Amino acid sequence: MSTDVSGMIECRPLARIYGEDDEDAVWHAAIDLFLLNIGNAYDALACLFGVRNSFGFQPLAEDRGLPHDASDGLRAEFDAWSGPPHPYGTTWITWAELAAADWDRTDASGRLSRQAVAGPGSHWAPVWDVMRTLAELHGPDQVRLVVWFV
Repeated sequence: MSTDVSGMIECRPLARIYGEDDEDAVWHAAIDLFLLNIGNAYDALACLFGVRNSFGFQPLAEDRGLPHDASDGLRAEFDAWSGPPHPYGTTWITWAELAAADWDRTDASGRLSRQAVAGPGSHWAPVWDVMRTLAELHGPDQVRLVVWFV
């Protein structure tokens, strides 16, 4: 049975201006991953999120759940998956965390690096481009990727 990834990039544009605790500094759904055509290469899902991790990667963000402050747009999209098959492996990661990650780290065999399977030259490049642009505008801690799997 195959594993498919779904999710969204969110940003919190007013947090940089007013501070994270301001009532107007809420998360907004920016773009659905579906529009960025990332596919479901299992080595990338393993390296990034720990899903189907027969490769032995130390994932960057595994099983953090849905953010408690998820945007209304993201929550509506996630809730649409409430019936079978139920989503699993829900997690999120900020651009700041991605930018600080060791992209040269390899899987258990030492043959596959994070860079090779999910770096800027991979099919994940459109996601990283969108997140980088939003981070330049709103700050790296104010941009996150939220994903789930079915």
